[in-house]
Order: sequence, then structure tokens, then C-alpha cells
Amino acid sequence: MKRASAILGSAVFLVIAPGTIALYIPWTVCHWRLAPPLLGIFSFRVIGALMIAAGLPVLLDSFARFALQGLGTPAPIAAPKHLVVTGFYRYVRNPMYVAVSLLIFGQGLLFGNMRLLGYGVVVWLAFFAFVVLYEEPTLRRKFGEEYEEFCAHVPRWIPRLKPLPL
Repeated sequence: MKRASAILGSAVFLVIAPGTIALYIPWTVCHWRLAPPLLGIFSFRVIGALMIAAGLPVLLDSFARFALQGLGTPAPIAAPKHLVVTGFYRYVRNPMYVAVSLLIFGQGLLFGNMRLLGYGVVVWLAFFAFVVLYEEPTLRRKFGEEYEEFCAHVPRWIPRLKPLPL
């Protein structure tokens, strides 16, 4: 896949998949209206805003890396040609899924919406199943020892404190 096609494909996939999962569906649940803070604790609102602020750049950077370095998209039908292990991938193997989860849980906390937090749990469980049952076996077949080495040093969900050396 050429770089221009990878950029366009990643942008389209970004709007369709994470755009739907992390923006459109949460909007349909709560219409982004502030309810009273969860448990009456205003700090939850602040934590939610910080989660959103942390998740968005991680998501955008990870999508860009798939196109620019991987020469592909996050969509399985146009997967990258090269294993992406730079940027936030030096800290965690699945920064896109972590970022989308941060966006959903952050909105749940910010808007004080328990249904949105429940939706976040369902989404994260779906991500977990997809990664373990499909994505990791596929990447092991495609990238072999390079992916095994990556998995040995970078955690799946909880980011490392120090980045993986390049």
C-alpha cells in the first residue's frame, strides 16, 4: 500500500471505527450533557477530562504511525506491511484500544453517566477478546520473531513507565 492510500485509509477507518465507538455511541447514550458528578465527587469529572485529554493524542498518533511507518491501516483488510513499534507502541502494545477506552471511560466520568461506564466495560471486553483471539495470533503469523520480541518487552494493556529502547 502506498503512503497516500494508507493515510486516506487510516483517516476513513478512524472516523468509522473509533469515531463511532468513542464519540457517536457515547453521544447517543448521554448527549454529552453533564449530570451530577458520580457519587457527588467533582474530582471524577476532572479525572474524566484528563482521561479524554490523554486518550485523544494517543489515538491520533497511533493511527498516523500505522499509515506513515506501517504503510497500512488499523483495519484488518488493509493491515500494515511493517510492525509498528515506535511512538506509544514503545510503552504499550495496544495504544489504540487503550486510547478508545480512555475516551469512553473519560466521558462516563466527565458527564457522570453510569451507562457510559458500563458501555466502556463492554467495549474493553470486546477489545480484549479481539486482541487475544484474532489480532495477536495474526501478528505472530505475519511478523514471527519480531512480534514475539515486541510482546516479551511491551505489555498488552498497562503502559510501561520507561519506553522500549529503539
